[in-house]
Amino acid sequence: MDREPGLSVRLKLTLSYAAFLMVAGALLVTAVLVFYLYFLPDGWILTGSGNFLINRSLLVRAFAPIMVVVMAFLLVFGLVGGWLLAGRMLSPLTRITHATRVAANGSLSHRIRLPGRTDEFRELADAFDIMLARLEAHDAEQRRFAANASHELRTPLAITQTLLDVARKDPNRGSGGIDERLRAVNTRAIELTEALLLLSRVEQQSFTREEVDLSLIAEEATETLFSLAERHGVTIETSGDVSPTFGSHALLLQTTTNLVHNAIVHNLPEHGTVRVTTSAHPKTAVLVVENDGEKLSPDVVSRLVEPFQRGTGRIRTHHAGVGLGLAIVQSVTQAHGGTLTLTPLDAGGLRASVRLPAARRPR
Repeated sequence: MDREPGLSVRLKLTLSYAAFLMVAGALLVTAVLVFYLYFLPDGWILTGSGNFLINRSLLVRAFAPIMVVVMAFLLVFGLVGGWLLAGRMLSPLTRITHATRVAANGSLSHRIRLPGRTDEFRELADAFDIMLARLEAHDAEQRRFAANASHELRTPLAITQTLLDVARKDPNRGSGGIDERLRAVNTRAIELTEALLLLSRVEQQSFTREEVDLSLIAEEATETLFSLAERHGVTIETSGDVSPTFGSHALLLQTTTNLVHNAIVHNLPEHGTVRVTTSAHPKTAVLVVENDGEKLSPDVVSRLVEPFQRGTGRIRTHHAGVGLGLAIVQSVTQAHGGTLTLTPLDAGGLRASVRLPAARRPR
């Protein structure tokens, strides 16, 4: 923003200090003059050493040069002292300004770390350091996301290019198998693109909120994935109470579907179980999805919500998704003012708990 040049804050404070000191000095001198002119008698006063003549006009003429010297001293003292005092008081602001300029140039790792006891400047510096830390973490996360997204999008494109090259080099070869593989690769690329668009939509919070029931959403999601559970030999158990909350029905359904889908495909090879429960509390509506499966370490669980993470890393299986399922769940939950908690179970498997603000107190 272009602004016209103006006085610095230090100079303004200096002039303010000097002006205040001059006004105080003028009031003091005026008080002395008023005392001499109106409260002392005009004439001779008898003292122990003899008679002393008090003449008001003579007093004023004798006092005037002294008054000028005192006011000049106060002016110089106010300017010099105010300049030094203002500089000392504003020195933390100089460090904050320097840190702001460094951050504006792209260096988010810089911190102010203002020493001393708590005051307004140190609270501002600490808040600025916290903001820089969050921006740095967000920037690093966005860089990782961009790199992973580029890798994920490049893979199906490279496969497609390879299949097309094979078909061009061997025109006599049947195209049935290549067509099927191209269709599968294209479907995966479309799913990945749709997931990225959904993440963008959630981060912008461009959705309409309405009152929804998590228990009904859970039933809808489990019915949709019932055939998938049968193919994997997994049993789905649903239970719970009416759990009203405010949010987007489509996004919350996508969230529940992702959780149940992950619980199915990352389950035991056979005879696994997925437990979906909802509960209502005075301030929250809770959705919990548990599954059987292999034991997970807390370190692995802590990375599951990162984009393109699949259980034990960037692996692919016959049921691997695009790697954005739990990342979408995390983003949707945060956009609705809720929290997502992932907890490894002692016997194996994972518990995913989504807590959202309740729409009203349950009866």
